[in-house]
Order: sequence, then structure tokens, then C-alpha cells
Amino acid sequence: MDTIHITMPDGAIREVPLGTTAAEIAQQISPRLAKEALVARVAPIHGPIAAAASASVGAAPDASPEAQMTSAANGEGFLVDLRAPIDQDVRLSILTAKDPEAIQVLRHSAAHLLAAAVLELFPNVKLGIGPPIDTGFFYDFVRDEPFTPEDLARIEKKMRELAAQDIPNERKMLPKPEALELYRKWDQGFKCELVEERAIEPMVSFYTTGKFIDFCRGPHIPSTGRIRAFKLMSVAGAYWKGQEGNPQMQRIYGACFYTQQELDEYLHRLEEAKRRDHRRLGQELDLFSVQEAAGPGLIFWHPKGALIRKVMEDWLRDELLRRGYDLVFTPHVMLLDLWKTSGHTGYYRENMFQPVEVEKADYQLKPMNCPGHILIYKSRLRSYRELPVRLAELGTVYRYERSGVLHGLLRVRGFTQDDAHIFCMPEQVDSEIEACIDFVHAVMKTFGFDKYVVELSDWDAKHPENYTGSAEDWGRATAALQNTLTKLGVPFKRIEGEAAFYGPKIDVKLIDAIGRPWQLSTVQFDFNLPGRFGLEYVGEDGNRHQPLMVHRALWGSVERFFGILIEHYAGAFPVWLAPVQAEVLPLSEKFSVYANNVAAEIRAAGFRVHLDDRNEKLQAKIRDAQMQKIPYMLIVGSKEAEAGSVSVRHQSKGDLGPRPLADFLSDLRHQVDTRAI
Repeated sequence: MDTIHITMPDGAIREVPLGTTAAEIAQQISPRLAKEALVARVAPIHGPIAAAASASVGAAPDASPEAQMTSAANGEGFLVDLRAPIDQDVRLSILTAKDPEAIQVLRHSAAHLLAAAVLELFPNVKLGIGPPIDTGFFYDFVRDEPFTPEDLARIEKKMRELAAQDIPNERKMLPKPEALELYRKWDQGFKCELVEERAIEPMVSFYTTGKFIDFCRGPHIPSTGRIRAFKLMSVAGAYWKGQEGNPQMQRIYGACFYTQQELDEYLHRLEEAKRRDHRRLGQELDLFSVQEAAGPGLIFWHPKGALIRKVMEDWLRDELLRRGYDLVFTPHVMLLDLWKTSGHTGYYRENMFQPVEVEKADYQLKPMNCPGHILIYKSRLRSYRELPVRLAELGTVYRYERSGVLHGLLRVRGFTQDDAHIFCMPEQVDSEIEACIDFVHAVMKTFGFDKYVVELSDWDAKHPENYTGSAEDWGRATAALQNTLTKLGVPFKRIEGEAAFYGPKIDVKLIDAIGRPWQLSTVQFDFNLPGRFGLEYVGEDGNRHQPLMVHRALWGSVERFFGILIEHYAGAFPVWLAPVQAEVLPLSEKFSVYANNVAAEIRAAGFRVHLDDRNEKLQAKIRDAQMQKIPYMLIVGSKEAEAGSVSVRHQSKGDLGPRPLADFLSDLRHQVDTRAI
């Protein structure tokens, strides 16, 4: 009998018959492991990984888009079904709920379970695709009638029935002509299209879940019984293959986790996210609006929001000057030729508004600030003694975002970037990047974020046509960023294909109060634009040299960062940022004179105060102040007027008791000056 050798993660080697499955090996190790196993990872010991991509162990190239997410080679092998026969020597890992990769396989199988349930209830639907996503899955369908909430409840009930039946997920291989004939008889035109496009081998991979059969390379969990903690969430519109003009489909989203506790925690976070939604809070707190009469994606800052923005920008400008930056302003519109020189029209055209003709010349609303800063640098010849030149601007830019992706403050068409561009000599670049990272830390700390992750985004060397510069340029630039992060001891994840077209970048994602990551600060290396614009400086040797350029943004944009702050604090800003820091509440009109004096004294001390002198009951005034998230409420009556004090109530801590006004102002000053969170 032919045998093969299986190397386990602990280095142990098992000699087993050819065609043994991972499920059988799991059973040999322990019944408990066999029960908990979801999927396996194999890595051929001899030859490249691609050599093992056969019908027996998975990764066939006829995959539909959803399958590519779970079967792609990752440098350590690829994922296969537990029942897939192994036909050569491999390294084998048996994955359970403890392994991060396995959750995507579970969610992929949940998408198939969804499709199987929909077909049971609505046999005439047309099937699209169904991939796993970060928190669950979706599947696309075409149906004459829209899915209703009642339909979702029926579908979820049917999914639970099918899951309880513990139906196997079985892989089948069919010749391509038979696969096409199967889908033609079934009148599944979208699936025919996928098979035509993606099935490049004679045999086509399918998975069955009961009556449902899907063109898919997998892998999948063994059976539906392992899918326990799931919930259908919503229905949304989608275009076939994500392209406008293609047929419209209905996309059913679901959440899926290993355990009910994990699902319940996720659903709680969703409810908390709704409570913190910056669009709702922005309206309730009268911070900003989007005006239909002006057009989508354009933000109107109301007085309270504008006041918070001023405080934010004042801090930033002061910090920029302290750190050696020069402040500049550049026009909102410039000649189109400038953007041809920069390369934006070649690599960024789809994100730019159409040019405007003025006096037979084409002008462009600026999508970025960098060319304007370059022109300022180039306005005169620089000496090496001047470098580094650090130019910073809170500059408003305009980008064409399609209406379907616009989202409050987080995705807009006009926004203000806290942009800076640093022009320096090669020997200065490491220290400048290090200073940028230090600036990022200061932003995080000041605005109340203590958790974040860092990514180093590199180019995709397989597609150099999407980038400028040579492989050598990219290697040097990426090394400069990586060396700085390593030197500072900053953990980071390297991401290929996410760089800007002109150079690699460091991206910092903050983690908010409910654990969500948000893309924030970026530090980008640029070896492209200095050459395109012919930038120079006179070196110590008297010769002319080309400077290096670093792009740096801390908030990303004022609008987006403000939206993140609203949701992070649920609208209850720390006192130094709050538009109204204290609200004076007289018990009745009899105390209006003292209340006015208190408000005047607070205002004279430099704080933002509001006097609520309405003829309303105190509890109504307190409730309204609470709804407006005002940090401090100062209640004044006869006792306070006689003692020159105020009764202090905090927005979240409740009643803090009476205090001399001078003492309260002293504490308030300390909180504001230290930017207490």
C-alpha cells in the first residue's frame, strides 16, 4: 500500500495511507479534536504549493469570487475540506474555533446555508454570489418581489431547520459542459456566466448543501450542524459584479459567530453604534448638516460644530508651529496641467471632478493639497541649510464620491485635510518620519485614544503599471518607513497593494470606545513628485540635488475625524472640546440677577457658558442640558446667591454638591488647560 508522510504542527510525523483525510487524522488524535475540527490547512513539502492544487485537496482555479477569500494560498499552505483525500507528503494543521482562519470558512458555509433556505422558500430566485465578510456573510439574489422583514424571519427559521438536520457540505467535480448544462436547465444565468468566465480547467468544483448546489471551490465546514450562532440582519440593493448598469440584485446580510455569546456581544455593539451614530447626534446636538439644496456630500458646520472645530484647529496650529512647521494656504482650484504634471490625471482621474473651462483654459478643483505646497517650495531655489522645509495647511479638497457611498461626515465630496508636506535631504528622512510618528502619538493622546494598530502599505509588485517609480525606488522607500517603525518599537502589519500610487505609507488605525478601527493618520513617502516637478536644493557641495518628500496627515480630514469623535464620545465631548462647558440654571426668575452674574463671571474667565432663564421647571432644564451633553450644570437659588456659590451637577457623574464659584472655575481651568478626557 502506498503511504504518505504528514507533518503535524508540533513536528511529529505520521505515516498514513495515500488518500487519508484530515478528518481521519483528527479522529486518530482524539475524538474531541474530530468533533471540534472545522477545516484543515495543508502545505506540500515537495514542490510549490500550486502543485498540490488538485481535485483531491482543494484550490481549483474555477472558484467563484466568494471562494477566493478562503482558499487563497497564504505562504503557509491553503485551506481544504476535512474530507479531502491527501495525496502527497504535507504539513497539516487541523483548525478549530481557536484558529482565526476557520471563522471565515464557517461564515462561507453560512452563506450557502442562507442560499439553501431561500431556495426552499422561493424556488424561482436567481442566485448570485455569497462570500464571508468580517462579521458574517451575504448572498445576492434576483427576485421579482422585494424581500420583506417577514421574509427574513421565515428564511432565518428555515436556516435553523436545515442547520438542525446537520446536512453535509459535499464537494463534487463536474466536467465544464455538464456544469453549464446543469445551470441552464435550472435557469441560473448568473451562475452560467461565472462558470464560463472562471472555470479554466476541464473539471469544475461544486458544493452541495441539501438541494442547493453552488459553483465554488470551498473549502467548507463538514456539515450545517456546526452553524449555530447566526442572525439575518438586513436586505440591501446590489449590482451584479458590483458594476453600475448590470442587473440589480437583493443582498441579504447575516451575522455569524461561533457562539451565541459572541453573536449577542456583536448585536449589542451594533445597538451601541446606532446610539452613537454621528448623523443622528449631529442633528440632535445641532452640530452640522448636509443640505439637499446644496448637493450631497457637502457639509454645513453649525455654530456649535464650528466652535468645536475651531478649538480642534487652534490646538493643531499651535502644535504645528511648536514642532517647526510653516503654515500656508493654497487655492481651491488650479490649472488642469498642474494635475497632469503631478500624475493625478493618470492615476486618480476617477476620483476628481470634471475640469471647468475659464478663458479657454481648463481648471481643476483640487483633490489634494500636495501640488500647491510643491509650487510654494519651488517658488525660489532652496539651500540645504533651509531643509527640512515643513509646509502645513488645513486645506479644503474636493473629490468625486458616488452618491451611494456618501455617509454623513465620514464619506463626503468636500473636506478639509490637515495636510503637511516635508521636503528634506536623504539623510534627514528617517528623523522626519520618526517626528511624524511622535506627532501621531500626541494626537491620539490629546483626543482620548489609547488603542491603535499600524499598517505599512507597500505597492503590488505584480502590477507596477498602477504606480510610479522603479522597484529600486519602492524598495528604498519602504525600507525607510519600516526601519523607523522598527527603531521605535512600533508593531505593524505589512499590507501589499495598499500604497499610494506615488509611494509607500504608514497608516494608523485608532480603536474607538466600542472597539471599532478607524483609518486615521498617514505618513507617506514620495520619490515621485519631486522628480516630476523638478524640485531642487543647493547642497553643501554647491551642486543641485533633488529633495525627498514626505506627505503627512494626522486627522486625515477634519470632517471625518470630527465624525469619529462624535461617535467615540457619544456626543458627550470632554470639557475642553464641549461647545458649551457650563449651563447656569436659576431655580426661578427671582434668581435671574445672580444667575446672570454667575454666567458673566464664567464668560469673563474665558469659558463657554449658557444661561437657561426659561420659565420652566428645574427638572425640565436639567433634562434638556443632559440631552445636549453639556458637561456641567450650575444650579443657583437663594442659598447659592447668599453664599456666592453654585450647586454643581455633572453630565455623567450626577450631583456633586455646592461649591464656591471661584473653586469651580479653578477646577474647570485645570481640566481645560490639561485637556482632561
